[in-house]
Amino acid sequence: MAVFLFFWVTTDPYVDLTGAATLDPSAGASNRLNQIATLLIFGGMLLYGFLHPLRSIILQPRWLLAAIFGWFLFTALLSNHPTLGIKALILGIIVPINASIFLLLPSSERQFAKLLAIGTLIMLGFAYFGVVFRPDVSIHQASELREPMNAGFWRGHFTHKNGAAGAMVIGAFFGFYVMSVWSRMIGLVIVALSCFFLVHTGGKSASAMLPAVLVLAWLFERFRSLRIPIAVGGVAAFNLLAVGAAVIAPFREFVTGLGIDATFTNRSDIWRFAFSAISENPITGYGLKAFWQTRELVYSGGSVETWAVEAFNGHNAYLDMLLQTGIPGLVLTLIFVLFLPLRDLNRADGGGAHSNVTRLFVRIWLYTLFNAGLESIFFESGSLLWFTFVVALYGFRLRSQNLVSEPQGAREGNFAHG
Repeated sequence: MAVFLFFWVTTDPYVDLTGAATLDPSAGASNRLNQIATLLIFGGMLLYGFLHPLRSIILQPRWLLAAIFGWFLFTALLSNHPTLGIKALILGIIVPINASIFLLLPSSERQFAKLLAIGTLIMLGFAYFGVVFRPDVSIHQASELREPMNAGFWRGHFTHKNGAAGAMVIGAFFGFYVMSVWSRMIGLVIVALSCFFLVHTGGKSASAMLPAVLVLAWLFERFRSLRIPIAVGGVAAFNLLAVGAAVIAPFREFVTGLGIDATFTNRSDIWRFAFSAISENPITGYGLKAFWQTRELVYSGGSVETWAVEAFNGHNAYLDMLLQTGIPGLVLTLIFVLFLPLRDLNRADGGGAHSNVTRLFVRIWLYTLFNAGLESIFFESGSLLWFTFVVALYGFRLRSQNLVSEPQGAREGNFAHG
């Protein structure tokens, strides 16, 4: 529960975006309390993990993660800001370690669902409390210097409406899972509260993805032959249309003809700028966290004629990995987030109908893969979506090795057993 609330509520909720956070929304998360909580949670998780019979699952697959973080370190040392890359690398290692131990904690699937329900209700409580009693820091205001056009959209205790929208989508997935495993009434309440809040965030992409992912996950489960087309083909097509519309005129005209904003809420300028930077350094990239918001861009002044130099990230996880870690970094990341999970899923549940917990993780996995086409998610150490996504990846791995109890047999004994 501490781990869940650390990511889903944070140590610094209700950030004032009219203050210093306007210039750096992540600044509030860098306080001493957050650092202490990070170390305490990580230390506690690591101690528990080493004492668990399934400690071999921690930070797996080690050969791939060693290659990923080794390459990230190499690119960081070559960058103009190696300290930024090394810091991000250390924080980046903590998340998969915590995520790999997370599913070892519950004693049964029923307890897992119960704790998930309690945590989600606490998160929703913070979100709605802010909207009702602290609207100045829970609803976007016209006085916000960076994005006054978001005025009126709900964000709850999150720093941005898009972050709140993504959290509510995952919250709805949790609600459906709780309905199936623990309490139909409480699960329904979670789904209703999450969806109602989601609508008020103004997150059009997230609102459209929620029903779309439910349908795709159903097809993914029922028709094994569609798994690769949905996951690999879907992600490729989504990025081709979205990012392609920014740099290729025919794609832009096609997307516009579908009635979709071809700029994807002004992301196209960022993507064009990112592509121009990638073309100059496609192999090693610019280093993890060593491109956006660095002094070269922030103080570029009028030398670069695009507002995109002020962006906090590339608003596309795949593009950002290519920009920061080069082609090898992107390939290794795709193996970790896309291809290995596909392999594990084909082994899980006998390749047939999914159990409730696998179904939950498939929904989270598909949503994050598609949402990564519009937001930078991969290896974001403080991101609740990235942490939950990595938990799902380890859920697939445990299911593929028959190390997670079946729903009907989990009343007694361990959820993840040796």
